Amino acid sequence: MDIGNMMKAAGAWNTFKRNHPKFPAFCRAVSQRGIREDSVLEIAFVTPEGERLETNLKVKASDLELLGQFMDLTQR
Repeated sequence: MDIGNMMKAAGAWNTFKRNHPKFPAFCRAVSQRGIREDSVLEIAFVTPEGERLETNLKVKASDLELLGQFMDLTQR
């Protein structure tokens, strides 16, 4: 990733944090507890019209491996 794209991504992340100030704190709290195998991640999506879609997933060892690889890539 070149410096221009990195700066653009950093600006977008700063905007996201301003728009959603509770989300980074939520991520830190989850990170501090550690995402472990057999944890359950619940996701809900609600349209402006009120339609709700929900799902959940039970974290597997392979999910943790993928997350670790992603974290390695983003910290380079």
